[in-house]
Amino acid sequence: MDVDELYGLALDRFIPGRASLVRELRSAGEREQAATVAALRKPSVAAWAVNQLVRTQRRDVDELFAVGDALREVQAGVLAGSADARDLRSAADHEREAVDDLVATARGLLSSGGHELSAITLERVSETLHAAALDDEARGEVSEGRLVRELRHVGLGGGLGGAVAAPATRPASQDRRATKDRRTTQGRQAGQDRQAVKERKAAETAQRREREAARKEARALERDAVREIDRAQRALRAAQDREARAHQALQEAEAGVSDAEAGVDAAVAAHRQAKQRLDAIQQ
Repeated sequence: MDVDELYGLALDRFIPGRASLVRELRSAGEREQAATVAALRKPSVAAWAVNQLVRTQRRDVDELFAVGDALREVQAGVLAGSADARDLRSAADHEREAVDDLVATARGLLSSGGHELSAITLERVSETLHAAALDDEARGEVSEGRLVRELRHVGLGGGLGGAVAAPATRPASQDRRATKDRRTTQGRQAGQDRQAVKERKAAETAQRREREAARKEARALERDAVREIDRAQRALRAAQDREARAHQALQEAEAGVSDAEAGVDAAVAAHRQAKQRLDAIQQ
C-alpha cells in the first residue's frame, strides 16, 4: 500500500492503514518516509467524501473544472465589458448544476459509522467543489484525491450573476432600499465570517487532536521498535553463547578422537611386540 491508496480507504480504515504503512516503511529501512507518513492527517468526513468523488467520478469532476473555467472567463468578460449579466447567470447555473450533480452522488456515501452524510457535511462538500471549480490552488489540492480538510472559495463567484452597474441618480426610495440591501448583505457576510472563524477554530482543534494522536501513535510505534530491538539483541546473544558452547564441545570431541587414535596406535604396537616374543619362544 502507498499514500495514494491510503487516502482511498474507507474513513475508519485510515488510522490502521497509516500505522500499517508506517511499519512497512520502517521494516524496509525507509525511516524518513515512515516519519512523513506518520504525520499525515486523517481527512474530515467532507474531505474524505470529496476524495471519493475525485477517485470514482473523475469524468464529472473534470466537467466541473471545465464549467468553472468557463464561469471565470465570463466573470472576466463582465469586468472587461465584453459579457453581460445574462452570460454570467448562465455560466453560474452550469457551475452550480455540476456541483449539485456531484453532491447528489456524495449523498450516497456512508460515514465511518455507516450513516448517510449529514446536511452540514454535504454543504461542506458543495463548498469545497465550488472552490475547486473557481480557484487553481484549491483545484490542485482536490485533484490529488488526498484532501484532509474541506475548502471554501472567497472571491468572485456565481453569486455575482445579478451584479450590474447602478445609474448615476436614483430616487430616495431606491437609495434606502439599496442601503437596506447593503446592510443585509453586510450582516450576512458578517455571519458567514463568524461561521468561518468558528469552523476554522474547530478545524484547528481537530488538527491539534490529530497531531497529538499521531504523536502518541508514533511514540507507541517507537516503544514497540525498541522492545523488538531488545528482544532481537537478547536472541542474538543467546545464539552466540550456544555457538561458543558448540565450538568448545567440538574442540573437546576432536581432542578425544586424537587421544583415542593414539591409544589404538599404542595397543597395536604392543600387540605386535607381544606376538614377536611369542613367535621367538615357539622357535
